[in-house]
Amino acid sequence: MKVLVIGSGGREHAIVDALTRSAQVEKIYCAPGNAGIARVAECVDIRDTEVERLRDFAAAEGIGLTVVGPEVALAAGVVDVFRAAGLRIFGPTQAAARIESSKEFAKRLMAKYCVPTAGFHAFSDYEEARAYVASRPLPAVLKYDGLAAGKGVVIASTMEEADEALRGMLLDDRFGEGKVVVEDFLEGPEFSFMCFVSGHKVWPMVLAQDHKRAFDGDEGPNTGGMGAYSPLPFITAEDEEFTLRNIMQRTADAMVQEGCPFTGVLYGGLMKTAQGIKVIEFNARFGDPETEVVLPRLKSDIVDIFCAVADGGEATLEWHDFATLGVVLASKGYPGSYEKGHEIKGLDRVHGKVYHMGTRMEGDRLVTAGGRVLFVVGEGATLSEARKRALEDVARIECDNLFHRTDIGHWALSK
Repeated sequence: MKVLVIGSGGREHAIVDALTRSAQVEKIYCAPGNAGIARVAECVDIRDTEVERLRDFAAAEGIGLTVVGPEVALAAGVVDVFRAAGLRIFGPTQAAARIESSKEFAKRLMAKYCVPTAGFHAFSDYEEARAYVASRPLPAVLKYDGLAAGKGVVIASTMEEADEALRGMLLDDRFGEGKVVVEDFLEGPEFSFMCFVSGHKVWPMVLAQDHKRAFDGDEGPNTGGMGAYSPLPFITAEDEEFTLRNIMQRTADAMVQEGCPFTGVLYGGLMKTAQGIKVIEFNARFGDPETEVVLPRLKSDIVDIFCAVADGGEATLEWHDFATLGVVLASKGYPGSYEKGHEIKGLDRVHGKVYHMGTRMEGDRLVTAGGRVLFVVGEGATLSEARKRALEDVARIECDNLFHRTDIGHWALSK
């Protein structure tokens, strides 16, 4: 069949890469794609939020399956539009995608169905939010209610930090008009649990951990993710079983009960606290950069899984037992302001996988075109071996405006 992937980052490159391993795929299109994806798929100049144009393209080209990468396309209702046209698409409806697009919706759902998470209050008024934060112990976790490209969460250690964040979110509309959710601060290692979900059916993927801070030692500002790895030795089989049963399955069942059954990837951003595993956030799609270390470990044909989820069928998931660890090469200045257009060389010398996150071609030159630029994945029998290979490949890449972390996986490798 012909397959269309919607999106333009490293996550979509990893999805395209997994699709190339399926004998069922005749041709892959990606809208809009990037310079790396263009080497294995035909890129189409349609933005991920132009849902009617995407639908018309899929219908005209006879696309048998569309896979949605980014949350903005889901929030724009791309799945509803495709389904109304009788087109098969992998992803949740606009109503189901609220589990990511509205933090308040997700928190109220968890409270109603006893899914373990931090205590919270939601505010639309700046003065009320500030008074509430001031009345409680710090640090405070402040979350913008809507979509903010991974940058809408502030952990404020002082009232000055809290006040600045609340002003930005509620008075200056930094991410648009919306509420702020104030949550209790939790402590412990975070991890990501992605599951394929179709109504009540839940198929777990292997676990991964993302590193949000910009610099080594988990220092610096929060980013969209600077690296990830899989598996996670600090999460036990009992932890995983508890999470699957009491968080992922319970949430899938809750969405059915609420009249907005979930289809697609339900992403649980979780924390192993001293009081047990709790939800930090839900996403309604593949995580980025976790997807880039999880999908290389998938042994099953991903087309079978996508179709089973979209059609309400059955699926079996098999996984490779090797470890994967990936390192983001980001533009200097990210997640703040940064320059674009710096030439990248040396990719032909890399031994492992490289997923493009923000690149473009200028003539025959590959150049930077985003904050996160490349994601270099190492595979190995152990995480230590996987990290060694990833960093060796990073050293083979030449660009004068990129930086990276060297300690991805430290939670597992320092134990």
